[in-house]
Amino acid sequence: MGSPGLHAARAKMEAEGVDPVAVDTFAHYFRLLEHGETGMIPESTIEPVDIEALADVEVSDESAAAAIRTTAVIKLNGGLGTSMGMDRAKSLLCVRRGLNFLDIIARQVLHLRQQYDATLPLIFMNSFRTSGDTMAALARYDALPVAGLPLEFLQNKEPKLLKKDLSPVSWPKDPDLEWCPPGHGDLYTALRGTGLLDQLIAAGYERVLVSNSDNLGAVPDARVAGWFASTGAPFAIEAVRRTPSDKKGGHFARRKSDGRLVLRETAQTLDEDKDALADLERHRFCSTNNLWIDLAALKTVLDQRDGILGLPLIRNVKNVDPGDKTSPEVIQVETAMGAAIEVFEGSTLIEVTRERFVPVKTTNDLLVLRSDVYDIGQDFVLDQAADEIPYVDLDTDHYKLVGEFDKRFPEGAPSLRKATSLTVEGDWTFCRGVRVVGEVSLESSSAQRVGADTVLSDA
Repeated sequence: MGSPGLHAARAKMEAEGVDPVAVDTFAHYFRLLEHGETGMIPESTIEPVDIEALADVEVSDESAAAAIRTTAVIKLNGGLGTSMGMDRAKSLLCVRRGLNFLDIIARQVLHLRQQYDATLPLIFMNSFRTSGDTMAALARYDALPVAGLPLEFLQNKEPKLLKKDLSPVSWPKDPDLEWCPPGHGDLYTALRGTGLLDQLIAAGYERVLVSNSDNLGAVPDARVAGWFASTGAPFAIEAVRRTPSDKKGGHFARRKSDGRLVLRETAQTLDEDKDALADLERHRFCSTNNLWIDLAALKTVLDQRDGILGLPLIRNVKNVDPGDKTSPEVIQVETAMGAAIEVFEGSTLIEVTRERFVPVKTTNDLLVLRSDVYDIGQDFVLDQAADEIPYVDLDTDHYKLVGEFDKRFPEGAPSLRKATSLTVEGDWTFCRGVRVVGEVSLESSSAQRVGADTVLSDA
């Protein structure tokens, strides 16, 4: 017999119409949680990894073209951008010339279809909150849907659990806050539960590239597809060298006990191991969240495990209302899709350049993307035009929320192509044609304006 908390959670999910595969998967993680599983990965159990670089790999044009023709693309698009004050899909944010993330992603794929005479299906994993806006925005691209395949599938949801007794939380003030997504590890559950995995295989697709919709660098590159096909690996992740801005994030390592690659997230790191987590010389590679998955291998493993891939648990403690620190503490049971690297025998990594990893998590990132640091060509691929990516740190009191951020750049982003860093403390509004050169810091206790065509320089 299961615990009262699990019975209540199951009943709540079934009443909501959650897919049975997702309910069983949640039950698996609930039992781990109940038995004290924390998902922690101690430093003593892992060692650093060395990996090959894409720049050193030979892939013929023929192999690349053949591989991209049997590849499908999935974009994770469930996020609302709430940390930036948004209440709709983050991918609807404007990037350039009136184009949002969805526009650029769609045009990247349409261009590649023509270039390689490939069907290259593009499918979005939406949440119930992003589906409507996303599908409306994509409706203008008549050629985007591929016959026999959906343009979207929905991620699952699960109840938040009271930390004190693991019962499903009740929050009548806003019942939506009683639910949370199961982390992007839900990809595998949703692929199986919706039948999309079988559909893709039946249609002749051999592999899928999965990436975040807020990373415009994650283009379905034929050369990377050709490399992955040539390895025979069931699963691969594109990795990049960690920089100081990645110190607090996750990294790859190798587990000492069995030699498997693992992805250790910050939430899986013990307090006493935080220094090792931040050591860029020891743990040199982090994930782009650009995943290459062999579809037949994924189906085989899911069939063997009755649909439960068995990803490592991430126990995330939050308040039921994230905006109210006095609201009850809850546990969100999550998994990371990249953690599947330890599930598949023969998984591998490839080092790629930072041009394939341009995530937008804050308005700092958004300013860099909207600036001239990157060019966007006829193929809609980002091309780094600056010698280095500048470090940007905008005052969160004035720039954290997109609405306030936009007010302070009314005529577009300043030129950052020659910038090393831009730090802004206080309330500054930037007029047209501002250029930042070198290392620039602005500070003021009163509202200020940077005039048109001003050159801000450390000289």
